[in-house]
Amino acid sequence: MNVTPLEGLSSPSLAERYRMGDSDVCGLFGSHPSHSEDWRRRAELLDRTAGSRIDRKRLADALRAFQARLAAPSEAVSRSIDTLEREDALIVVGGQQAGLFGGALLVVYKALTVIQTARHAQKLLGRPVVPVFWIAGEDHDFEEANHVHVASLDGQVKRIRVERPEGPRQAVSRTPISADQWAAAVEELSASLPDTEFKPVWLERIRSQVADAPTLTVAFARLLSDWFGSEGLVLLDADDPELRKLEGPFFRRLIERNDELEAALREGENRVRELGFPIQAEAAPGSANLFVHAEAGRTLLFRQDGRFADRKEETVFSREELLRLADENPERLSNNALTRPLMQDYALPVLAAVLGPSEIAYWGVLGPAFARFELSMPLLVPRQSFSYLEPSVAKLLDKYGVTAEDIMLRGDSLKAEWLEGQDEWRLEEKFAEARERFAELYAPILDTVAALQPALAKLGETNRDKILEQMAYLENRAADALAKRHEAALRQWDRMRSSLWPQGKPQERVYGAIHFLNRYGPDWLTSWREVPYDATGGHRLVSQ
Repeated sequence: MNVTPLEGLSSPSLAERYRMGDSDVCGLFGSHPSHSEDWRRRAELLDRTAGSRIDRKRLADALRAFQARLAAPSEAVSRSIDTLEREDALIVVGGQQAGLFGGALLVVYKALTVIQTARHAQKLLGRPVVPVFWIAGEDHDFEEANHVHVASLDGQVKRIRVERPEGPRQAVSRTPISADQWAAAVEELSASLPDTEFKPVWLERIRSQVADAPTLTVAFARLLSDWFGSEGLVLLDADDPELRKLEGPFFRRLIERNDELEAALREGENRVRELGFPIQAEAAPGSANLFVHAEAGRTLLFRQDGRFADRKEETVFSREELLRLADENPERLSNNALTRPLMQDYALPVLAAVLGPSEIAYWGVLGPAFARFELSMPLLVPRQSFSYLEPSVAKLLDKYGVTAEDIMLRGDSLKAEWLEGQDEWRLEEKFAEARERFAELYAPILDTVAALQPALAKLGETNRDKILEQMAYLENRAADALAKRHEAALRQWDRMRSSLWPQGKPQERVYGAIHFLNRYGPDWLTSWREVPYDATGGHRLVSQ
């Protein structure tokens, strides 16, 4: 793999300034992955506080039970879970909401970063570090999870999705998908992907993984296990009831000290604002920052007169009732984006967390909350970000003398400039000259008819505008004829743009990994192991 840094694609956001090691921003987090001493300090703190987290044996049993729902775990995954039972083992964790057929390409890059970071840390510290992927199955935004994008046979971006069933908005891990829905989605995928030598194998694998009509979370986990099980990546569902049973004590703390939690979040928000950044995920006033799974679906709770209730007060708990849930039925409780990091630190010996830019931005407010709950923020490792340069697209870049960055940043304007350069007739210039000369010739006529009869002035203007309109029509037809002459070349410009910057967005946020696996086969995924690890991330162009 050839790897080249790409400049100019990132804005001076909180996440980018953190990635670059800005001291003011790093102060929000307390550490930075570029400092080897920060890794050692975090490991030592985890050793000192080992007794404050979930029992390792019970954690390992819960992870084994979840893996058993996916498939027979690979030997590498079984070894990883066994390793977690060791008192000296640490974890690098990264997570994402489930995605249909593996979701967007950034999921692969996040899993890759988790695996590479664990290896980096293990070598640095000389002790076992296990990679864990935390699937946010407790989230209820089904529309974020229910789709994948591929390039269809006509070269357009195709969105494949499954509909959410009627009824309350439950967590993704609790939302059933019927066998008919799965069959339809797989057939749509089959019809959309171009035929390749790899397509039948991938479709057969996917069909076998959804044959029992699983939830999106389980189907997603099975595919990730298929892709990364040999790397020892352990999968975890945030909504797994076996794991939830172990998290009750921390839910109790979040309920008992909910006022403190809100105050800490406000303090963190103020720190971020003082640095001039917007708040990525602002906590609503009075929010408990906890959800409950109720008949109405996954419901956000607010503190109201000593009680906990939803906005409409249709779901209401006294403080004692909510504490009883934490003790007896913690699987009915659920974290939001701001309390999940705290729960994660309670549940796992997290050495480092791999985060995308938006996640780093909202973690920026969490420092005071970690401290208030006697926790310490792990090292935050920016997810590695890539654009994959397809071999056919690389040839087109050479043909037209442009770079991948050119196409990403101004591909549409470059396409227009190229087409203008093919205009040997100077159409735009000649039509502009004709309009100017026409205006000069017509102006005396307007003056004359207006002097003859004032009412004719309006008619004259209308007549002039109609002639100009016809000239514009002819110009557009001429431009269309020019484009038609160069139709094949313009399709090549569109191909470069749709590959590197589809829908005006980074490639990794649009196309699913299945799009590339279908084109280039399993070796494409394996080849990413060759990409050098960068603990501070950054966007890089990768080619073969």
